[in-house]
Amino acid sequence: MLSTKALPPIGQEVFGLDLDRGIDEATRRQLIAIWRDAGMVLFRGVGTAPERLLELSRCFGELEPHPIESIRMPGHPELIALTNQGGARGPVYAFDGIPTYGRIPWHTDLAFQQVPNAGALLNMVHKASVGGSTAWLDTALAYQALDDALKLRLEGVEARFDFCANLAGMKFSNPGGIRVGESSAKFPDYPPLARPLVWRHPATGTPVMNLCPLNIQSIVGMDEAEGDALIQTLIGAVVQPRFMYEHDWQEGDVILWDNYRMMHAAMGHPVDVIRTVHRATLRGSTTVGRLLSAHPDGAAA
Repeated sequence: MLSTKALPPIGQEVFGLDLDRGIDEATRRQLIAIWRDAGMVLFRGVGTAPERLLELSRCFGELEPHPIESIRMPGHPELIALTNQGGARGPVYAFDGIPTYGRIPWHTDLAFQQVPNAGALLNMVHKASVGGSTAWLDTALAYQALDDALKLRLEGVEARFDFCANLAGMKFSNPGGIRVGESSAKFPDYPPLARPLVWRHPATGTPVMNLCPLNIQSIVGMDEAEGDALIQTLIGAVVQPRFMYEHDWQEGDVILWDNYRMMHAAMGHPVDVIRTVHRATLRGSTTVGRLLSAHPDGAAA
C-alpha cells in the first residue's frame, strides 16, 4: 500500500512504490488519485533506466512523442533527453554576465497550442553540481486565494498566448537574459492562441488558471494599458512562494505534474556544468482556446 507525505507548500511525495514488483491495477488507480489530488508528485529512488521511467509514466495515460525528433531517445521515442552533454542543444542566456543553460521562466507546456499535454514526468539522470533546480506552482490554489472581485473580473476573459522561442519575446516578468549564440533546436511555426484566463480542469472540474508568463502577450479585446495592468496584477497575485515548490534534485528522482493545473520553471545552470534529465509527456485530449490571426487585436483566424 502506498503512503504519501506533503511537500510543503504544494505537492506530495509517494512512498512504498516498488517497480521491481510491477504496478497492479489497484496501485495504478491509487497513483492517479494522488496525482489528481496533489497536482505534483515526487518519487525518489526510481533509478535512471529509461524502462523504469516508461513503466511509471504509462500508469497515467498515453505518452506523446516530442515534436523535435532530434532530442528523442534512440530506442525510446516516447522519451526525450534534456542535456548539455556534448554541447548545448538549446539556447544559452547570460544573466548578470554569467552564461546560463536551461533556464526557462514560469510556464505551462504548450500554452500556445489548442491541445496542451495533460502532464509530464522528469527523471534526474545526472544532477548538476551547481544549480539545475526545477520549481512548480499550483494555479488552482492561487485561484482560490484571489479576492472575489478579481475572480468576477476574470469571468469570460481571454488572453493571447504566442510561442516564445527567445526570451526577448517575453513581455511580462522577463528575467532579462541576453541571448548568447544560436540554438540548434528547430520549432514549428505556431499561430497565436486565445485561451480563457480561468477554466475548469477537464478531469476534476477544479478552476485552474491559464497565466503562463513566458507566453502571455495581452488580453483579447481589451485596451492594451488596461489589459497589461490586469496581467501584471495576476502575476503578482499568483507567482508567490506560498503556491510553489522548488526541488533540489537527487539522481533517480522522478517528478510527475499535472500540466492543466501546474506552472513550472527551470532555474538553469552554468554552461560548463553537465545536467541530464529524461522526460516523458502525457498526451492531452482536451481543446483549450481558439486560434487567432497574427493581428494584434486578436481577431479570429
